[in-house]
Order: sequence, then structure tokens, then C-alpha cells
Amino acid sequence: MTLGYLVPEFPDQTHAFFWREIGAFEEAGTGVRIYSTRRPAPESCPHAFAQQAMVRTTYLFPPRIDSFIARLLTHPLRTLRASAYIMRLDETPIKARLKLLGLLPSATTLVADARKAGVTHLHIHSCANAAHLGALANILDDLPYSLTLHGDLPVYGADHAAKMKRANFVAAVTRPLSRQVLLVSPATDAPVIWMGVNCASFSPGPCPNNQIFTVATIARLNHVKGHRFFLRAMARLRDQGRIMHYKIAGDGPEKAAIEAEIRQLGLESQVEMLGALNEAAVLDLLNRADALALTSIGKGEAAPVTVMEAMACGLPVICSRIGGTPDMIEDGTDGFLVEQQDVATIAKLLLRMADEPELVARIGSAARANALVKFDYQINARKLLDRITFG
Repeated sequence: MTLGYLVPEFPDQTHAFFWREIGAFEEAGTGVRIYSTRRPAPESCPHAFAQQAMVRTTYLFPPRIDSFIARLLTHPLRTLRASAYIMRLDETPIKARLKLLGLLPSATTLVADARKAGVTHLHIHSCANAAHLGALANILDDLPYSLTLHGDLPVYGADHAAKMKRANFVAAVTRPLSRQVLLVSPATDAPVIWMGVNCASFSPGPCPNNQIFTVATIARLNHVKGHRFFLRAMARLRDQGRIMHYKIAGDGPEKAAIEAEIRQLGLESQVEMLGALNEAAVLDLLNRADALALTSIGKGEAAPVTVMEAMACGLPVICSRIGGTPDMIEDGTDGFLVEQQDVATIAKLLLRMADEPELVARIGSAARANALVKFDYQINARKLLDRITFG
């Protein structure tokens, strides 16, 4: 089979997982035709595969108007049905529905290319507007499609039942997300299929032997990632005479706000901002750190890949209870879970790990064992491919 594979604005700094999954599909003998909604911003993907991925990707916006006109002339009834699908999205305001009509030319570009390339199934890693493209492609040309939900449904807009009605299945990366799918679309097949990491590459390195306990965070610089709560925990410990080091990797809109927080707390000598890192640099950072922190807040966090990567490297993780993280981590056994914004507990756990190297070793070893069972990308890619192939 040839699988169509659609990721919005691919490739981006958080898209290493998708590239790994594509490779796993191809290693299993499945051809992959990559689609994306539009080109990402220049330099938004720091990974070595970025240029190769962009060359391989067919971008659906701006669309090919000739494909739309040809589809309209040769299949007017299907085009009308596709238009009706959008106009019947009753959870979406009328002005937004009229705007969504602009997806039709992109959908016709998609089905024309898919037919030419011999694509027999389309898998979409999104439940936002890209999922509407799947439904439209199915209406226009009977192209089967499936979806993966990566975060809480409200983050992905409205009319989810319509997006899912025609899908063969909607995979969810955690059990809580699977339950959300079934709440809005009870008849939908909603398997839980984790994302994955390369547990052969992301593996424990030599003991870092840091003179000062060092924690890393690898995430977009966005307020929902909660960097400020870890910084405040560090400041609390500093005021008690305990110094920690913190390395922040990533880029994003909150860079200036995070730098201002660092200055306000007087942590300039303890915190290093590394910018966006490619996959090799991420691995090097994890192998030089003593622990990973991800103190996210709100909605939208599901099964953070950075947590999987850290666990695969044998690092203990301090992570917020958010999304599917309680499914990923058994608190106190292979990592630590904290309530969102709980600075006091973050500080307590950080101090405990700094003072108990045997605890760090035990938690890290258990994290690695858990990652091998749950998070290996080849195992999870095979599960997704089997679901696509055999239903």
C-alpha cells in the first residue's frame, strides 16, 4: 500500500516523532506520500531531516486551482456534497464556515495527488482543520482516512463528530484522550496508540557527574509549558542556600517573558537558554543532565515526547499531572508527578533528588524499563500500521 500522511505545517521543531514514524512505516515496506497544509516558517525546524522532509512534502496551500476546476466540472455532485458538509457544521459560526469553504481547493489538490500517487489510505496527525480535509477527501473521492488526536479536543476547534464520522478510526495518544473521542463520537473506533521515540538512540549515556545538580527542560517557549514554576522553585531553594542549574532548550513566543522571569528572580548564573536544538543536541543534553522537568499547565499537553525521550535515556522526570502523564509515569516509581503550579512540591522533589543520588539512579532505571515497553517508536508505528491495514 501507499499511505498518505498529513501533518500540519510540517516539518517543525516538535516534529521529530513524525519523521521517525514515517521511517518505521517505510522500513515495514509501506510507501509514504507526505502531505502538509502549508510550509512552516523558515528555520522553524532545527533537525537534520528538515530539508529532506520539505522536499518530500506536498503542500496543499496554496492549492492548485486547476484541480478544483477539474473536480467541479467532472464531479459537480460530489463537490456540492463537500460544500454541504462544511455548511452543515452547526457548531461552527457561519462566518467561520464560509472561511472553511476555502479548504475545498486544498482538498481537491489532495485527492488529485493521492489518486496519481496510488495512495490508498490517508492518516492525519491532527483533529483541527486538517481533519476536515480528510472528511472532504472522503466525500470527493472515497479516500479512506484516519486521525490521531494529540491533545484535548477543545484545543482543536469544534464539530469533532463531523470530522470523525467518516474516519476509519481515531487513534488517541492517551487513554483520557480516547475517552474524549468517545464522548463526542460514541460509534468511533478510538484505540490508544502512544507516540514513540527511538529507544536505541535515546538511551542512557555515561554518568554526567555534574558538580551541581542539573535539570533540563526541552519544550516550546510558551506560557503553557510552565517554565516559570520551575524557576520559582529554584529561587526558593536558592534562598535556602541550595544552588541548582537549569538548561532550557526550545524557542517560541515567550522567550522574552522567560528571560525577564530569570532576571527578576536573580537566576542568571544558574539558568542557560539553549534555543531550539536538533535531535542529536537533544540527546546530548539529556545525557548531560541529572533530571528533566516539564511543569506544564492548562490543556493541550497529552503525552509529551520530551518525557518519553528523557525516560528512554534513564532520567528521572518531574512532570505536571496533565493530559496523559499519569498514564506515562507511576509517581515515585519511574518518575515524579506534581500538581500544576505547585512550586513547593517541585522544590521539595528537586532537593530530594539532589541529595539522594541512589534515588535518581533507581528512578532512572525504572524509567528506562518503562520506556522500552511503552514508548518505542517501531512498536507503536507497527500498531498504527496494523490498524490502518487490518482495521
